[in-house]
Amino acid sequence: MKPNNDQITALYCRLSQEDAREGESLSIENQKKMLSEYAERNGFRNCQYYIDDGYSGVSSNRPDFQRMLNDVENELVGAVIVKDQSRLSRNYLEAGRLMELVFPAHDVRFIAITDGVDSANGINEMSGIKNYFNDFFARDTSKKIRAVQRAKGERGERVGTVTPYGYLKDADTKQLIPDPITAPIVHKIFELCAEGKGVRAICNYLYENKVETPGVYEFKTKGKLVSTLRLIHRTSGRRVP
Repeated sequence: MKPNNDQITALYCRLSQEDAREGESLSIENQKKMLSEYAERNGFRNCQYYIDDGYSGVSSNRPDFQRMLNDVENELVGAVIVKDQSRLSRNYLEAGRLMELVFPAHDVRFIAITDGVDSANGINEMSGIKNYFNDFFARDTSKKIRAVQRAKGERGERVGTVTPYGYLKDADTKQLIPDPITAPIVHKIFELCAEGKGVRAICNYLYENKVETPGVYEFKTKGKLVSTLRLIHRTSGRRVP
């Protein structure tokens, strides 16, 4: 099958945080170099990169992946070239759907260089098995990450990325330490709760004592507004001045 020079040759690159741990061989720059050299060597023209950096292959919700599929459906793409099948997707069903249904329906040639896959040569019997193992690898990695996070939590280690209200991050150790300004407020909230005070009563106390909300304090100290810091004051139906 000869390349159609009137259509786009889609050079798709993807890298997730898990893939980045495998080293430089999977870097976006390495993928781009490999794909461009292959395309030039084999006479593909009108090449266009589609790059998703920092996106898991398990999900199809990747910006350039969706842009590429949209171009495929609009008959703009003549070939899709990836480093290996896992770059396209680590979801077994999704990868199979694309390779066996979507691409053939739009007469798109699919090439996975290191896997030796080229749809112009017919269906590769190992492709389905590789898609399954790519899916298995992603699920296994996810389980291991969750297990590590769970173990850290059970040991009392910090597993979140956002510094909670009442704490500061030590500049040297990166460990959480009490914030001298907000920690007493947190202590007071717990004291009121232990005394049997309800949410409304606690909010009234904070309002009457002109305690700044977490969002306001975050903005004043760091110059940014964090939408996830909701005000417990709002349950009182009042606004903080």
